[in-house]
Order: sequence, then structure tokens, then C-alpha cells
Amino acid sequence: MATPVNLFQELKDVLTTFKQFLDTNVNTIKPAITALKAIVPQVTELLDKLVDLMGKLKTEINNLNPGAVGGGLTQVTQFTNSAKTLLETAKNLLPNEASTIDEILSVISVVSSLPSLDAIKTEIIQLIDAITGHLNTLKTA
Repeated sequence: MATPVNLFQELKDVLTTFKQFLDTNVNTIKPAITALKAIVPQVTELLDKLVDLMGKLKTEINNLNPGAVGGGLTQVTQFTNSAKTLLETAKNLLPNEASTIDEILSVISVVSSLPSLDAIKTEIIQLIDAITGHLNTLKTA
């Protein structure tokens, strides 16, 4: 699986798409959810878990503060980009270490995307809040 170029932009894009879907369809989905609850009671659990996940995602985004890193963030980003290239090359030479390398690449993805987070952090939080509102509306179905 390819590592996204910018994790936070990708997150914003996915949240935007999901929010737009809910904006358009929540009134259609709500009666269907009501009917499904009678047949598949786990639908309530699904909605609860989605709301919980949105809360956890919001907390993590709020906890990330690239400004706290200071002036070295640019160098850290360059370092992680170089490490990413090295690890992707090493992955082919060390296939038995692929899972370890993938774990490190996941961390690199977050760190290398941090400089862009400040620019879109507010938008991401607003999208999460809007989605959570829609999901809570569906829970009351």
C-alpha cells in the first residue's frame, strides 16, 4: 500500500467526501436506519462506534501541534523524507522486515505531513464536528 503524499490532506479529502454524502443523504438514511434497527440491532453499535472514532480522531488532531517543534520542523521533514526513500529501498532487500518497515513508514507519514497540518487543522476539526452531528442525528432514528 502506498503511503499518502500528505496524510492530513488525504484525511481532509476523505472527511469532506463523507460529510458531503451525509449532507445530501442523512434525511433519506434516517428512516432506513430506523427500519434496520429492528432487523439488525448492531446498527446502533455501528453508529456509536463511528461517533466514538470521530471523537478520538478529533482528539488526536487537536493534540498534534507542529508549532511546538519549532524551527527544526523543516529539517525533521527532510530527514523523514530521506528515511522514507531509504526504507522503501531496504524493504525490497529485506522482505522479512517488511512489517517493521511499514510501521516506521506510518510514523514517517505523520511526521512528514505535519508542516501542512496547521493550514488545514481547523477545517479537519470542523468536518469531524459536522460528521459527528450527522451521525448523532442518525442515532436518534
